[in-house]
Amino acid sequence: MSHTEGTEHTERTEHAEAPVESGGVGARVRRREDERHLHGKGRFVADYTFPDLQEVAFLRSPVAHARIVRIGKPERFAAQVILRDDMQGASDIVADSSLPSYKASSHPPLASGKVRFVGEPVAMCFAKTRAQAEDIAEEIELDLDELPAFANAFTARERTDVRVHDHWTDNLFLDLKADVNFDERAKDAPVVVRQKVDLARQCMVPMEGKAVLAYWDHTHGQLVVITSTQVPHMIRTVLSQCLGIDHAQVRVISPDVGGAFGYKCVLQQEELCIAWLALTYKRPFRFIEDRREHLIAGANSRQHHYELTAYADKNGRLLALDAELLIDGGAYSAWPFTIGLETGQALGNLPGPYDFSGYRCRTQCAATNKPGFLPYRGVARTGVCFAIELTMDAIARAVGREAWEVRHDNLVRGADMPYTNVVKKHYDSGDFQESLRRAVAQLDVPKWRARQKAGEKDGRLVGIGFATFTEQSAHGTAVFASWGLPVVPGYDLATVRITADGGLEVRAGIHSHGQGMETTLAQIANEVLDVPLQKIKVVHGDTALTPYSTGTYASRSIVMAGGAVAATCRELVPRLLLIGAHLLGEEQEAVRFEHGAVVGAKGSVSIEDIATAWYLRPERLPAGVSLAGLEATQGFKPKVDTGAFSYATHAAAVAVDTKTGDVEILDYVIVEDCGRMINPMVVEGQTIGGTAQGIGTAFYEETLYDDNAQPLTSTLADYMLPGPTELPSLTIIHMETPSPYTEFGAKGVGEGGAIAPPAALFNAVNDALTPLGALVSETPLTPRRLLAAIGAAKARQAASKRELSPEVAE
Repeated sequence: MSHTEGTEHTERTEHAEAPVESGGVGARVRRREDERHLHGKGRFVADYTFPDLQEVAFLRSPVAHARIVRIGKPERFAAQVILRDDMQGASDIVADSSLPSYKASSHPPLASGKVRFVGEPVAMCFAKTRAQAEDIAEEIELDLDELPAFANAFTARERTDVRVHDHWTDNLFLDLKADVNFDERAKDAPVVVRQKVDLARQCMVPMEGKAVLAYWDHTHGQLVVITSTQVPHMIRTVLSQCLGIDHAQVRVISPDVGGAFGYKCVLQQEELCIAWLALTYKRPFRFIEDRREHLIAGANSRQHHYELTAYADKNGRLLALDAELLIDGGAYSAWPFTIGLETGQALGNLPGPYDFSGYRCRTQCAATNKPGFLPYRGVARTGVCFAIELTMDAIARAVGREAWEVRHDNLVRGADMPYTNVVKKHYDSGDFQESLRRAVAQLDVPKWRARQKAGEKDGRLVGIGFATFTEQSAHGTAVFASWGLPVVPGYDLATVRITADGGLEVRAGIHSHGQGMETTLAQIANEVLDVPLQKIKVVHGDTALTPYSTGTYASRSIVMAGGAVAATCRELVPRLLLIGAHLLGEEQEAVRFEHGAVVGAKGSVSIEDIATAWYLRPERLPAGVSLAGLEATQGFKPKVDTGAFSYATHAAAVAVDTKTGDVEILDYVIVEDCGRMINPMVVEGQTIGGTAQGIGTAFYEETLYDDNAQPLTSTLADYMLPGPTELPSLTIIHMETPSPYTEFGAKGVGEGGAIAPPAALFNAVNDALTPLGALVSETPLTPRRLLAAIGAAKARQAASKRELSPEVAE
């Protein structure tokens, strides 16, 4: 359907409406989580205290690739030093996948036989304080036989004589291919454009790094693991497997989590190590990652290398796309998603929001001597958006048209929704072209073109750029099952209990690490049962208290858990009607549920009245009342298993200083559509936060290594992050096109803000550099890289002049 048929459209900036303290779906309710954090009352893993708590420090490999000859424990601390051979009963972490050509990498909790990256844990030491544990680690003798190290994916792909994993025949995790009508559509295309694109390696850098505390609960006979994770139920599953104990013997608690961004949706080897210590010694142990450990040994992401060839008609209409993509996957594939997630998502999402029918892509992922890839906010889509959007601008330059016009002509039309694209991605609803039109209007393209023509008084060059993307949210069983992963998401569950005073307890298996789920899930419960928000308690983050969920990732929580909460609340309505009708002395068919009460001809009874009868005055209950009581558990997943697709257009205006290489963001517009917004204020917060990370990708963040795969960015003095002064004021415009497949038409939005900024900003910079003939296509766009591109353009122009006029050289 088009954007004018059966859809709602609203426009707001982030400060357009004041927040309210009550309301259901669509209300701008203040986040209830914020109060405890603003008052310093949050509780993180580091805040827990236990008698005889032992702090853990790891001895980490100083080299990137070596065979372990000997590890010598200090004699006086031998009992406080653990090696891999000491960890009896703990298996290695193995992340399998059924993707074609995929090779598994057994990931030991502590290095065994070899070390494969700088910072890989070799031994763990425990003592009363972290400082004492670090002192013990310094006394360990480590004898290594160093091997050639792979610092880049190209070298790793080429060589087979040295392998990161000896049992492989080469250094490729996997090699995926797609070919859909490519030769037919590319044949005789009048316009052929080639584009190379590179994304730097990045760290996630949450405020709270890895953090895990484990102890043995003698009362319940359970291993209790308190860990900073997005996926408590999945961690419970894999710990029981790796430690060889029953699920019932493992309880995982995820308290307040200080940011995650995908870094905490897998099993960390340190989690397994600390859990093993607690299980073995029946004492509490804790590990808190410091910032240097995170920057050196924490998982990386984003490092993609593209070579694209686009085939278009004379107006810039894309006919076919050919792509070669190489991903630097690091040393290990993480459980449960594997490195196949990044590689498969890249191949499947590169076509983006565009309507074309010829596609050929080869995506390879090489193992190198760096920390392994983990999912990071936007999983692969930041890279593919960067690649396809820079290519769209290149096509526009080739045909001599405005980039936004070419982009508009290539986008899937709203009238064609729902739409299945060249790689079978099923776009459920929306109007991509309308989001672009609104961004063009808000940015005011004619104003910037006039300003470019007039020139800046300070000599800087201005430019504008656009990027449109899709964000696949809440994709489910079929997608993950096709990859043959160890865990496949199905129905998400929620439990809702009406309390004796008419309040609600909502229990969900997902977890929140900044998304405001305690607020938005309460709003959904309020929408269905109309219980006041202040009487709704949301419980999450504890496997002993919540129903099963694979957790929070892939922008799935509000769709999955929110859908489950709505379904469960509705399950309670017939029970309320039966009891309420009896209390009113009416037939059940004669009453209705509205505004939080059962209403009939004789009056109404509130949920509190009904709860009083069930819990405290059962003599008032009718015969045949449901023995399930006033609590229920229901599951939910979208009607179509491909999930729901959010999308947005980002537009930027920049000023480029060609003398210093500085880039200033002058204006930034976001037009987003995540379907029906449960809480617009939460959507805006997620969008702003994601955009900040995207600006970091564009201009600042880069994890560097030397030729021996030694990390060169081990402190925040080396690894640059954007701060408040680097972020522009954002204009956010909301479109609301409900999904036909989800409760309330909601779609996920958590990752979207991080996807488009690099593409929009690079396109704006390239637009500014047009008079100089310079182009940039490698992140981050540091002043050094920008000035180098300008210098290269001048050199090309000088060489061209010499060729045309030989006498100039004389």
